[in-house]
Amino acid sequence: MNSVSLIGRLTRDPEVRYGAASQTAVARFSIAIDRGRDRDGNDRGADYPNIVCFGKTAELVEKYLGKGRLVGITGRIQTGSYEKDGKKVYTTEVLADRVEFLDRGDRTSETSQSFSTPAPAAPAMPSVPEGFSQLTDDDIPF
Repeated sequence: MNSVSLIGRLTRDPEVRYGAASQTAVARFSIAIDRGRDRDGNDRGADYPNIVCFGKTAELVEKYLGKGRLVGITGRIQTGSYEKDGKKVYTTEVLADRVEFLDRGDRTSETSQSFSTPAPAAPAMPSVPEGFSQLTDDDIPF
């Protein structure tokens, strides 16, 4: 099974590009995930995985997320490689199926928001942007 759930803060604003043939949006960003502290109370650092999402999710990420925002990501890990200057470079990315806003930001409303790829066509509430669903405290598992 290839499944991952992460919570962290964006290290930079998302970068969105569109595919030449399909015109599908592709968003790339990374998040900082705190490793916590060791037994002696020393900071163990952080991890910075690269996140990739597609389509409507990518467009909404670009519109509503920015550096420093706390997000929850669910998806899968994908590895790959390419040649650069005659050397093989290995990559690891998280392909996000779902991105959730976990804090309030100046670009969103006061409640947590989430969106997924592919998003089911559900009628949107007037105060919630298209592609988002209204969450209550009971919806958050922690």
